[in-house]
Amino acid sequence: MYKILIADDEIEIRNGLAKFFPWNAIGFEVAGQAENGQQAYEMLQTQHIDILLCDIVMPVLSGLELAKRLYEEKNPARIIFMSAFTDFGYARQAMEYGVKSYLLKSMHYDDLIITLSKIKKELDESRAAASADHSELPYNEKIIFRIKDYCQKNYANARLEKIASELNMSADYLGKFFKKYNEVSFSDYLMQVRMQKASEFLKDVRYKIYEVSGLVGYSNQFNFTRAFKAWFGQTPQEYRHNSSPSD
Repeated sequence: MYKILIADDEIEIRNGLAKFFPWNAIGFEVAGQAENGQQAYEMLQTQHIDILLCDIVMPVLSGLELAKRLYEEKNPARIIFMSAFTDFGYARQAMEYGVKSYLLKSMHYDDLIITLSKIKKELDESRAAASADHSELPYNEKIIFRIKDYCQKNYANARLEKIASELNMSADYLGKFFKKYNEVSFSDYLMQVRMQKASEFLKDVRYKIYEVSGLVGYSNQFNFTRAFKAWFGQTPQEYRHNSSPSD
């Protein structure tokens, strides 16, 4: 999941976007909200943010001032501006600071989905290039990378036998190899990935518990609940309740 920060001085807009837009379905999660540009800037200094969805006119530090500062500091966060104004001057300045898109607040959600999908494709390509040049890694690290990448992409139905076949190794040998060089077994690593994905899905209230169970590879909800509680110390229902933003 790519992380997105929403910055807008209008709380209704921030909360509406954060709670009701289908972020998880398109590969994003909301990492935070900011009510002005300065607060957004401080959050960007302390955590990795992939996309900043930002109003232009905000108190303390405007969206344009924030974009200029991030541009000068070479912060990699992609910026999408939202505005109630159709002023071309704003759009031109935004382009100077590397802003990816300029959307009107009267936009339809489809416009935002299209914009985010384009940026996600760029992020995917950048991530692939960075992890990228794993051709230069030592042999052992290449194998570990392949196994982890396989688990991240196929966590719902990943099997050691499947990746072993792709690597032309026996499952028994590959399991021992992975544990030797990764200090955790294949099954434990897969469990880690599944539980992380489950925690992300549970934060999206559109998914029912049994749906989350299936999404991460459990056909039996009871087994999922038992595994989740063993991992996090609380049931999926308790986790969802405790993760919900307070009113």
